[in-house]
Amino acid sequence: MTATTISRTKADRGAQEPAERNGTGLPQVATELPQVTDPHKIAPKDARALSKLFFDRLAVLEEGTPEYQYARNTLIEMNMSLVRYAAGRFRNRGDDMEDIVQVGMIGLIKAIDRFELSREVEFTTFAVPYIVGEIKRFFRDTSWAVHVPRRLQEARVELARATEELSTRLGRAPKVSELAALMNLSEEEVIEARLASNGYQSASLDAAVGGSEEGETALADFIGADDPGMELVENFHALAPLIEELGERDRRIIHLRFVEELTQSQIGERLGCSQMHVSRLLSRVLARLREGMLATN
Repeated sequence: MTATTISRTKADRGAQEPAERNGTGLPQVATELPQVTDPHKIAPKDARALSKLFFDRLAVLEEGTPEYQYARNTLIEMNMSLVRYAAGRFRNRGDDMEDIVQVGMIGLIKAIDRFELSREVEFTTFAVPYIVGEIKRFFRDTSWAVHVPRRLQEARVELARATEELSTRLGRAPKVSELAALMNLSEEEVIEARLASNGYQSASLDAAVGGSEEGETALADFIGADDPGMELVENFHALAPLIEELGERDRRIIHLRFVEELTQSQIGERLGCSQMHVSRLLSRVLARLREGMLATN
């Protein structure tokens, strides 16, 4: 993290002094939160450390206050990469990836609202099942494709007006949080309204698409399965903190074997050692990661 991205600031968003009360009879805790100017650009390693700090503060802040909203919104933006990782496994479903990401955002928000540091589990491990589950429910629940609930029909119209108003006022596309504030809705409801506004239409699986002189392809031909390359997304996020604890050589071996997909002999050539030695090193590293996973679970 660089000083230009994050700086320590006194809680200057309206925090009360320690002697004041928050309406619950308990002293209001004076908070210091990092000023994160571009949360979505924070590296995953830094995002994990910052998330712990923000969750710690979120637990003692009064819901609805400017500081609470700042902490919550920052957590959402810092962890958006989780949504894109999870959404990637559904890239062959035929739906627009941004729509899938929007659905995944609902899962991320739910995870943030329900996470507690006392669980003693990494937030990434906790959040990914929520995100994936929300996306799977989106694909399972097709009823809204032919019948949009009245509340979403109404919210869809209001969303269009709010988007136009804020775009004119701000000179840019409004954020979900800004739309939610203007519409007096939760961010989850805004995202649902945005999805409804896409005007999905049901179509027969036998409908022809991409026709050519050689024949037409049916819509059913585009129904895909989960991307095998993303099946281990949950394990990836669970392993990330364990991999960071490895030495430089061990991390390189893991990278060469599972990212570049080199053979043990090829890894040996890179490292200047025998295939047998690489095999022993790899077995030791994998055993350590396995033990770490079991301890975490």
